[in-house]
Amino acid sequence: MWDFFKTVRHRHSVRRYQADMPVEEEKLHAILETAIAAPSAGDLQAYHVVAVRDPDLRAALAAAAHGQGFVAEAPVVLVFCAQPERSAREYGERGRDLFSLQDATIAAAYAQLAVVAAGLGSTWVGYFQEHEVRRVLGLSEDLHPIALLCLGYPAELPEVTPRRRLDELVSYR
Repeated sequence: MWDFFKTVRHRHSVRRYQADMPVEEEKLHAILETAIAAPSAGDLQAYHVVAVRDPDLRAALAAAAHGQGFVAEAPVVLVFCAQPERSAREYGERGRDLFSLQDATIAAAYAQLAVVAAGLGSTWVGYFQEHEVRRVLGLSEDLHPIALLCLGYPAELPEVTPRRRLDELVSYR
């Protein structure tokens, strides 16, 4: 059994996936269940997730992500979208402009850690054309794509990337 700290330490961006190993339905379900367990402002869960398995849609998402080919190669792409108006009804402008983005981002982060715990790999993609992702998936105007989370069984073991030291990032008062 992996503990939480080990899960976090083993999370690395994986951009190559085993093509012959689809993500099992029960693992995808567990990942999505973990995502929706994430905290959100007022427990409103002002986000929506689209799970994309269709190869043609994944290829179109790769094109929308400025040609990042690994998006098409991942067996599953989870598209996390903010729902600003859902949050705005309770929290006004701050809910619209910030809380809905935080809700979607926190859910995606929980999903990314669940991916590791499930023995899979993932890559977070934020560099994409929002309007094109919306068009490809037929999303309504009230959904704002925030992140693509590509996932599958890793076909690579990424090298650990350097991190800034704690004393560069944290100050104590």
